[in-house]
Amino acid sequence: MNSDVSKNFDIKICGLKTPEAVQRAVDLGASHVGFIFFPKSPRNIEPADAAELADLVRGRARIVAVTVDADNDQLDEIVSLLNPDILQLHGSESPERVLTVKAVYGLPVMKAFSVREAADLKKVDAYVGIADRFLFDAKPPAGSDLPGGNGVSFDWTLMDALDGSVDYMLSGGLNKDNIGEAVAVTHAPGIDVSSGVERAPGVKDIGRMEEFFEAVRQATGRAAAAGSRM
Repeated sequence: MNSDVSKNFDIKICGLKTPEAVQRAVDLGASHVGFIFFPKSPRNIEPADAAELADLVRGRARIVAVTVDADNDQLDEIVSLLNPDILQLHGSESPERVLTVKAVYGLPVMKAFSVREAADLKKVDAYVGIADRFLFDAKPPAGSDLPGGNGVSFDWTLMDALDGSVDYMLSGGLNKDNIGEAVAVTHAPGIDVSSGVERAPGVKDIGRMEEFFEAVRQATGRAAAAGSRM
């Protein structure tokens, strides 16, 4: 499989920590690579280390810095060292905070939301026209300290209620076995995967990545074929 899968469909591989995983993700067709800056996560990485990895694929994929309620001091370090293309805010950042981050750093912002029920999607309304893109993840299970990367999904039919003009990535428990259904149900313009291509928390598995991209290729091919028949 090659990178043509991502021409009209964005694929973000998140929580990358090794040169092999970063390079293979992009070779397979990742349009975005994500680096997580959150100490509680098994995918946490130091900004300087992330910068070295990002430089391996810079210009071939968009570099995403994932933070959780980071203050300006943290963002200063991340932005200065990593030079990301996108800032992903995965905490409880307010619309005002998103505006501030965009103004200070001059970078597009992807705002993440945790979803369990229809009311959770209504929270997006306050951010429309402020955040550049959205990411919808499942609410973390009880006892988890992680806002994402928990390997759980939400009811994808809830996305039917989302305004069709909202640009987003679908996340939460995606893997080779369910990505076909996820694409068919949501018609999402992009997806984000982390734990679904790991053999252990924070440890990407090249074989699972290859299987995942092949499943995505098949799913997007079916979606394209269905669209051409309409």
